[in-house]
Amino acid sequence: MRGDKTVGVVIPALDEERAIGRVLAEVPAWVDRIVVVDNGSTDRTAAVARSHGAMVVTEPERGYGAACLAGIAALGAVDIVVFLDGDYSDHPGEMALLVDPIATGAAELVIGSRELGGAEAGALTPQQRFGNRLACFLMRWLWGVAYTDLGPFRAIGREALGRLGMADRNYGWTIEMQIKAARLGLAIREVPVSYRPRIGVSKVSGTLKGSVLAGAKILATIARHALRSRPA
Repeated sequence: MRGDKTVGVVIPALDEERAIGRVLAEVPAWVDRIVVVDNGSTDRTAAVARSHGAMVVTEPERGYGAACLAGIAALGAVDIVVFLDGDYSDHPGEMALLVDPIATGAAELVIGSRELGGAEAGALTPQQRFGNRLACFLMRWLWGVAYTDLGPFRAIGREALGRLGMADRNYGWTIEMQIKAARLGLAIREVPVSYRPRIGVSKVSGTLKGSVLAGAKILATIARHALRSRPA
């Protein structure tokens, strides 16, 4: 619990046996619930997560959004939801930076910005940096919101999350959240966070196919919401 707010953490994971234990070991003790979503792992990700005290749920449909939605459903009633990657690239010890503005009522959505915090060398690929900057530029142009990153390490109030009506089941999850938050006028804040090279190979940015598909989905998501924003 942070202040008088209960906090739940959702960690999507796919073949993160080497990393997930280190991630869970660094989650702050004040977190009330941790759900690791096994998104079709072929290794011991689920067993390692359970050995570290996390609840593990299975989402066989591959996709970051599908895993996040399964994790949210499994969390139950909490006041604040934190999303954290299972590859040890994020720093769980910095979670208070994201949670405290929501716990105090200063924000409804807090995004950990790797651009503001400074990612370690090699932690972000050139295509990730380019894609982030392009997406943030387009969101500022279309909706007037000054994002600097699409970072996965983020926290949101449970009531605000419900208002967003999240639906994307794969690569468009993070940008869908940011677009919908801007369109609804949520109180949004970015905070600098640290970022290190992940353990293992990324299933998205680590392959040409994954990078292309993710980029295409992000641009398609922006275009779809932009068309919806146009006056009739």
